[in-house]
Amino acid sequence: MSTPALFPAVACVQFAIVLGAVERNLGEAEQLINRFGPPPGTLLVLPEMWATGFDYERTTELGRRSPEILAAMQRIAARHGVYLAGTLTDLSDDDTLPTNSLAVVGPHGVIGRLPKQHLFTHWQEDRYYRGGESGPLIQTPHGPLAGLVCYDLRFPEVARRQVFAGSRLLVVSAQWPLSRIDHWQALVRARAIENQVFVAAANGCGRTGVMEMAGHSMIAAPDGTVMQVAGAEAVVIGCPLENSLVDEQRSRFYAAGDQSWCIADQNKIYSLEKLHAALSLIRRQGSRIAFTNGCFDILHAGHVSYLEAARRTADCLVVGLNTDDSVRGLKGPGRPVNNEIDRARVLAALGCVDFVVLFGEPTPLRLITTLMPAVLVKGEDYREEQIVGAPEVKAAGGQVVRIPFTHDHSTTSLIDRIRTVS
Repeated sequence: MSTPALFPAVACVQFAIVLGAVERNLGEAEQLINRFGPPPGTLLVLPEMWATGFDYERTTELGRRSPEILAAMQRIAARHGVYLAGTLTDLSDDDTLPTNSLAVVGPHGVIGRLPKQHLFTHWQEDRYYRGGESGPLIQTPHGPLAGLVCYDLRFPEVARRQVFAGSRLLVVSAQWPLSRIDHWQALVRARAIENQVFVAAANGCGRTGVMEMAGHSMIAAPDGTVMQVAGAEAVVIGCPLENSLVDEQRSRFYAAGDQSWCIADQNKIYSLEKLHAALSLIRRQGSRIAFTNGCFDILHAGHVSYLEAARRTADCLVVGLNTDDSVRGLKGPGRPVNNEIDRARVLAALGCVDFVVLFGEPTPLRLITTLMPAVLVKGEDYREEQIVGAPEVKAAGGQVVRIPFTHDHSTTSLIDRIRTVS
């Protein structure tokens, strides 16, 4: 079996980003790269929002300049025969918020993008951006590339998924503050150690807006050894990468490749009393709880897409499930097809579902008022005034989210088709 490819060298470009000053930031990055003189094939990692900074009030305006920024990255890449990776604002085609996406650009254009998944709400990033879904690795001429954007560095499972998929190099594009420099240094090394990969982490330095950035961009080896580290000034650091270091480190054991399934999904099924206690602990730590409900008699793709969208609205998702008696009251004597125990078990096996609780009343109002979720989710076919529990949730400071059904599926029509075939 041949050894996977790896970039011959990697470098981190570090400088102070001026908010909204695209030409100035482009010029600073290009000047530093020209002075460094990267060897051909090098991957140069830039800080987060390196060309614009987080100029929130001008997010859309500056986002429209992303094609210009990508063209500049391609021009620099072509001049030196290298690759550049850095984040920019990816405007959406619809009315949704943009993503903060890590773009990898080579001499011939954009190779791929990875969106930032976890938004830093402490800096109100969630008011101007939306978190992206986990994506596939960026396939480059020098092998598959994994990437994290700033706050993603604190979520080891994001890096673990990408490394398990085959990457030997993890890049981090960040604007990490000086006040948490010790976290930066520890987490960059931790991601290298636990995944046994090279990590190249580029950070901003100096003052950006009102924040002082930490600098200290780092390149770590698969055993966590710091190969290169910057100080607090504008600079480019770089070094060659040796594939053999990855192989040597993984020859004894490879923790990132151990993906044993240790989750007992049936334990997601709770009584209301136990669920209330469990959610009290979760709520106490500041996490947001979403709630939705339904019969979920024959689980189909429409249900799954809906539940995935519901889960994205908060930090965990509770599904209220109608008991068999309440389903019969709603749907008639021929329903449900599957009993409540089986329906609960199937729902619990979905990764987007965190808790399942059964209820026997005609509506889930008692569940909702007892659990009092931060987000109450229903299908878009319901008007808000029709949604049970909406006034109570909103009165408590929560929100109501109506989600469109993206798949044309119906449990009733599915049952009718099965009967026709039979």
